[in-house]
Amino acid sequence: MIIGLMTVECIIYDAHSLKEKRAVLQRIMTRLKQKFNISISEVDFQDTWQRTKLAIVTVASARVSVEGVLQQAQQFIDSFPEIERTLTDIEWL
Repeated sequence: MIIGLMTVECIIYDAHSLKEKRAVLQRIMTRLKQKFNISISEVDFQDTWQRTKLAIVTVASARVSVEGVLQQAQQFIDSFPEIERTLTDIEWL
């Protein structure tokens, strides 16, 4: 069994309040969960309007499967014009 943890720092340029930021994040996080069957949570910058750090975790029996899911999740995040991914880190547990 292999566990993949991907942390992603992002900027949400058009968010001018925490309410606007959370609306964008909620939509993206819900769609990621539905599409890829992953666990995702905001783990840093909760009180900052235009910045966020997300942790995405997935588990599989083979590393190739985990890498594929994390890569697809990364591409999916990049497909949203309102959010820009700045830093990405992947850990294997």
